[in-house]
Amino acid sequence: MKICRFDDNRLGAVIGETVYDVTDAAEVLPPCHWPFPPGDLAMSRLPELVAAIEARGMSGVKHNIGDVALLSPIANPAKIIGAPINYEAHRAEAGQDPGLHHGTHQTDFTGFATPIAKYGLFLKAATSVAGAGQGVEVMFPERRTDHEVELAVVIGRQAKNVSAAGALDFVAGYCIGLDMSVRGTEARSFRKSPDGYTVLGPWLTTADEIADPGNLDLQITVNGEIKQQSNTSLLTVSVPELIALASRWYTLYPGDVIMTGTPEGVGPVGAGDVMEAGIEGLGSMRVEVR
Repeated sequence: MKICRFDDNRLGAVIGETVYDVTDAAEVLPPCHWPFPPGDLAMSRLPELVAAIEARGMSGVKHNIGDVALLSPIANPAKIIGAPINYEAHRAEAGQDPGLHHGTHQTDFTGFATPIAKYGLFLKAATSVAGAGQGVEVMFPERRTDHEVELAVVIGRQAKNVSAAGALDFVAGYCIGLDMSVRGTEARSFRKSPDGYTVLGPWLTTADEIADPGNLDLQITVNGEIKQQSNTSLLTVSVPELIALASRWYTLYPGDVIMTGTPEGVGPVGAGDVMEAGIEGLGSMRVEVR
């Protein structure tokens, strides 16, 4: 199932080019009381929510997908976890373009199996999350801001010290992610966390619809020109391995998002540009830059 959040926090089921308003199905979610549990309530009860949507059917108000403002399908992630330099070709391009790291993160990982083995993972602020319909505001126009398209993995159950072999059992679903990045000397987490710099969408595709997250084509165009194009089979550290690694360092909660890394072709965007990102099986999203 493809589930979106749109307009004034309405819940939608997406079929083709139509969004069916199924907000009343969210009544199946239990009320929350302080202290609120960490994570996203809808993701923690996703099977019940999907069942409630299926039970009610697609009757009622429907919209053309182009007529609604798509928000992030994950309303309350406890954290967003990033995977640096997780495609070999991106490592190569970063080494050739000092503007991508400004000397703060060199690309030599001699003695380590992967760049992630050397650098580890990093966190982005939860307040950086936005939806495709909200666009991206360039926060520092005097500096370079780059697009980075990535497969985003959404956790569905609390996980700690899980094995790679069983890691996908903890996935609620997948969506397209844009890891927007300000270039400079500061730490990754700082430069990638301005408001709106983690674009998730266009909707959540539940895990049962994606047989193998390790073999998905992905790309992004800017103003109609292809900038990044690859396949998740080229990830240096696979999706299950990333989940396992993250769960050793952090307790993962429902709604946590793991950004799996970006391929080569990273480049700058500015006000007036239009990005269109797509991942096989997950749809595509149009994101305006202002």
